[in-house]
Amino acid sequence: ASMPYLKGDVPSQLDSYVPQVITAFIHSRMELVRALQQQGGEPGGGPDDPLDNEEQLTEQLDTLPSLCRFQLQQASSYVLSLFEPCAKLYSQLLSLPTERARDADVAARLSQCEGELAWLVYIIGTVLGSHLTPSSNSEAQQLVDAELTCIVLQLLSLLDAPANVQLRREVRSNQHLELALLFFMQQFRKVYVGDQATAVSKIYAVLQERLNLSDHLAVLAVLMNKIIANLKRRSDCLDITEKTLTLLADLAGGYSSGKLLLKLESVHLVLANHTSAEFPFLDVAANSRLRTTFYCTLCKLLFSDDQAGPFKAFMKPFTELMTQLREQSSPEQFSSPQVCVALVGALRDLRGIVAACSSRRTYTLFFEWIYPAFTPVFQRAAMTYYAMPEVTTPLLKLYAELVYNKAQRLTFDSSSPNGILLFRDASAIVVAYGSRILDHQLPAGADPYAQRLKGICLCMVLLTRALSGNYVNFGVFALYGDRALSDCLEVIIKLCLSLPTEQILSYTKVCKAYFTLMELLMRNHTATLVELDTPVLQHICSSLQAGLKSHEVAISSQCAAALEHLAAFHFAAATDDRDSSVKAALAAHLSREPELFSSQLAVLLNMIVFEDCANQWSLSRPLLALILSNPSYFASWKASIVQQQAASPERQQKLTAAFERLMADVQNSLEAKNRDRFTQNLTVFRHDAKSLF
Repeated sequence: ASMPYLKGDVPSQLDSYVPQVITAFIHSRMELVRALQQQGGEPGGGPDDPLDNEEQLTEQLDTLPSLCRFQLQQASSYVLSLFEPCAKLYSQLLSLPTERARDADVAARLSQCEGELAWLVYIIGTVLGSHLTPSSNSEAQQLVDAELTCIVLQLLSLLDAPANVQLRREVRSNQHLELALLFFMQQFRKVYVGDQATAVSKIYAVLQERLNLSDHLAVLAVLMNKIIANLKRRSDCLDITEKTLTLLADLAGGYSSGKLLLKLESVHLVLANHTSAEFPFLDVAANSRLRTTFYCTLCKLLFSDDQAGPFKAFMKPFTELMTQLREQSSPEQFSSPQVCVALVGALRDLRGIVAACSSRRTYTLFFEWIYPAFTPVFQRAAMTYYAMPEVTTPLLKLYAELVYNKAQRLTFDSSSPNGILLFRDASAIVVAYGSRILDHQLPAGADPYAQRLKGICLCMVLLTRALSGNYVNFGVFALYGDRALSDCLEVIIKLCLSLPTEQILSYTKVCKAYFTLMELLMRNHTATLVELDTPVLQHICSSLQAGLKSHEVAISSQCAAALEHLAAFHFAAATDDRDSSVKAALAAHLSREPELFSSQLAVLLNMIVFEDCANQWSLSRPLLALILSNPSYFASWKASIVQQQAASPERQQKLTAAFERLMADVQNSLEAKNRDRFTQNLTVFRHDAKSLF
């Protein structure tokens, strides 16, 4: 990088010093392994191991590619000179009889070899991954990459031998080496596998000659075998399992690599045999969250096939499990620990499957499998396990994903009732959980977020997605006397009322979910909110006013939009000559709480005039409706502000003129042109007011 800035013909000495710097760095990493080995893991005094700290490791390797590319041939020769004897010694030690290999001295030498190899593999992966594409490399660079790749790939068969896995998998140095190999494979994938890579890359000629790997497909087979080996034999190491699943997801997510994976017999074997009997990591409690990732990745591959047959075969183990759960007739059986564990696993797996449904075809396949055969199991689970977040969290997350209309996947035929049936089912889950958690008292010392707030937050996310999915005509429920919508809204509003505003604002996820839902309800279900009791509506409006003052611009803008919908609804009702129940409800609210709307107006006016707000446009939208609905309050507020400047008649005169310009040419309507004119006037008014104050 510094070469273009060198001036004149003065020798730069870079050719001499750069290889020395690279050699010194790599040598220091080998010395660090030996120092840590001598320390023997005793706390205090010794150096920290960067292999245990991903951030520190990345920082140390960050500048290495730039140096290595300057003298790539020399750097690679030095790495090879260290790697090959170390790998040879490691192989010899592993070939010793098991009793001899467990000897303390041999085990220490194995750990040292693994530590040194881990650093060398990380260095190779870092240099390899620094290339943008194969075409950005010269032929010489590709040949160097090929040599380095060959020596790393030769390690895989040695490490994955069942006897060696059994012997070393619990040793941290072995786990370091496994993580280094996963890092290398991820870097190799980015450059030489998939959309960016080309089959004519020089690297494949060397791989063909040395390892009989002729193209992308052959290398992918090696990577896939390693992924399967890790998931089958290293299930008790969380970070290895997580990185392995990330690699699998990235391979399946690429267009070219995903298509190539489907040509591998090993992939089809995984799709046909994917239960915990084949992959023990699924039964490890620490890996429970990774189940969703695993099944999401598998189904992305599965759904590449347009036939329904493979899906039915894939779902067979789930059909059998859900049938068993459905047949647990007594409450004692259904609430047993065995059923609870099986249920939680199924919920996480099914969420991964539905998350992979990215089209109408795939979503319909899943919906027809789950409804109506197995949805009663989930409703029963919500009623039985409502006080157990380890069950309710994956249950609510599954339904939040199920009702989510991403990529317009929830598109049913005009004669299909599936959209209504889906909402009714989701509503039943929310009502079953919400009505019970409202009355549930938390045990002393319990974490309120984990035990209560997270579930309420997920209910709000679920309802928001269901109401905004555009696959249900909600007017149908009231027309036919179906209480699915009204019961769900009633429970959700009670859940919201159970949360103090300060608590809502204290948790980012709860805050975002609450205000998103309120904006949606104010926009599409305003009449329902207006017909609530006055204290309830007042509480909602107070929380929105508190949200207006949030430092998060997105939340403040959402609150302003919610208040705009309510204020516009009030203005429309006030200017309508016809009598209606909604108009009567608003009148009753104002008789009990005269400052219901004027307090909102006061907050907005003070924010716009006296505070610096980044979202002036958003805050201006509810202002016009509030001013037109509360002309007397606006006049009194204007008079009080002008009166405060009594000491300066000139300032009073300028302020009065500014107020007149604010409402100049503004009509008594909320049409788009009138709103835009008011927003323009407000910008000028705010500038004038700032200069005066």
